Amino acid sequence: MIAVVDASVAFKWFLAGHPQEHDTDLALKILEQSVLGFLTFVQPPHFVAEVAAMLMRLKPVDARDDLHDLLNIRYQLVASPEMYVTALKLAMRYQHHLYETLYHAVALHTPGATLITANQAYVTQASKEGSITLLSELEHG
Repeated sequence: MIAVVDASVAFKWFLAGHPQEHDTDLALKILEQSVLGFLTFVQPPHFVAEVAAMLMRLKPVDARDDLHDLLNIRYQLVASPEMYVTALKLAMRYQHHLYETLYHAVALHTPGATLITANQAYVTQASKEGSITLLSELEHG
């Protein structure tokens, strides 16, 4: 399986056990599947920068160590002119930030890939585009 995980999911890897963060166990299962070689991550170019910015803002004490862990996760970068055009169309259509829609565009332009996100609002709006699933739905699938 090929997955695109957005920052809302990747950040959960670093919040396991935090009482206000939901579905960290599901996010960690996805990461484990990647480490075991059962799942391949494909990501847009801004993936590390976006997660690192969240770590710096919300976990400044641990941000450096967490960033090193993030940099050790295997993934393939995907970028193409078509992907950026698709992301722009999605951002305009659904009034979401381009950085969010880039993850979906990677999934749409990578055969067999699915975006996994914790962003319920975006899934509700963009699910008809395909290649997207809500993290919390994985426990049922």
